[in-house]
Amino acid sequence: MTDIAVTDEQEIDQSRRRFLTAATVATGAVGTVFAITPFIKSWNPSERARALGAPIEVDVAKIEPGQMVIATWRKQAIYIVHRTPEMVASLPKNDAQLKDPTSSDSLQPLYATNEMRSVKPDYLVLIGICTHLGCLPKQHFERGDASLGADWPGGFFCPCHGSKFDMAGRVFAGSPASVNLSIPPYEFRGDTVVIGVDPQKGVA
Repeated sequence: MTDIAVTDEQEIDQSRRRFLTAATVATGAVGTVFAITPFIKSWNPSERARALGAPIEVDVAKIEPGQMVIATWRKQAIYIVHRTPEMVASLPKNDAQLKDPTSSDSLQPLYATNEMRSVKPDYLVLIGICTHLGCLPKQHFERGDASLGADWPGGFFCPCHGSKFDMAGRVFAGSPASVNLSIPPYEFRGDTVVIGVDPQKGVA
């Protein structure tokens, strides 16, 4: 009888021990989850980073020559224009009428500091915000547009205060805007333009 009683007590002790061990492990696991949660959260993008916005991709193969599409990056309108050969050829003719023909006082990546203000001559990528007071210039690509005069070479017109820009986003003399429209960082990957990536620096 004594041997049986001792065995029963040992079994009870072992059962308690297993229960306590399991409870301790479970508690430790829960504690670990709470402990690492702040670290996991730190891997996620901050509110500020999300507000700035990630790069965006636009398929330019679908844009016909002479047409423009508007995308949004970092809460800014991005104008992407597929310029015709005639539009490109007309750009040097505007130089004498511009405030900053060489874009030396305007904002654009180094690789877009050229007369076309672009990586590829036939594609113009602009931040579509007037550099005067932040209005949205409208496209008036047709030469001699009746609303802008027979000598209009084609480009952008801001209806708010009258600033005019050519097909490279360069501002015409006499406009309230003092500098050219800004060019965002971007790169081409085949027929896709990725806005928000600088080929030399990575994500902007």
